[in-house]
Amino acid sequence: MTVATAVKVKGRVAQRQERNREALVLAGYKVMSKKGIDSATMQEIAELADMGSGTVYSYFKSKDELAIAVLERAMLNLALRIEAVTDDFEDPAQVYAFGIRTVIEAATTDLRWKQLLYRSEVIANAMFNAMGPFAIRDLENATRAGRFKVADARLTFNMAAHAIVGISLAITQRIFSDSVKDEAVIRLLCMTGIAEAEAIALANRPRPPLPPESSVMYNKLK
Repeated sequence: MTVATAVKVKGRVAQRQERNREALVLAGYKVMSKKGIDSATMQEIAELADMGSGTVYSYFKSKDELAIAVLERAMLNLALRIEAVTDDFEDPAQVYAFGIRTVIEAATTDLRWKQLLYRSEVIANAMFNAMGPFAIRDLENATRAGRFKVADARLTFNMAAHAIVGISLAITQRIFSDSVKDEAVIRLLCMTGIAEAEAIALANRPRPPLPPESSVMYNKLK
């Protein structure tokens, strides 16, 4: 086999592996969205992806590892839905406030999030990776507009992501009631350098409904 042929073969193998991994994430997304992570099985996910059950473990060592990949996809999907709503907002600070509140709601109500919150550090990192580009952009836009006073947007959202996961876990474990969400949003907004009164005003602005969760993840599996 020539070097050129070997490179082509290696490229095809890498592409096939990427397609298989994507198929498993999409299958996991569909199954876990319907049943939750705890009730989903690797076998039914493999069958939906048209693979043998043992093949799944060539790509994901455990159901938890696959679930994290699915959750990252769900987080990205949510970020895009938030963006669809907030594109019309004139105040960049309101964009960030809407996003923070919406993420807390998702983390405390969506089974895909709730069942993994106990892995706090992993989920916070996943949130930073999937949603960070959007949140960091919003923080920087609001700072440029003079609405926030954020010196390091990456650091600010990294801290916010860990705080969101922590408070969401406490809510789902009933350490705090749902009513604490309002106070959590205000405290997170104060991290941007604004006064409490302004944070309260931002937190209390009307929140338009999100568009339905995209069916893009499912179409390839029909």
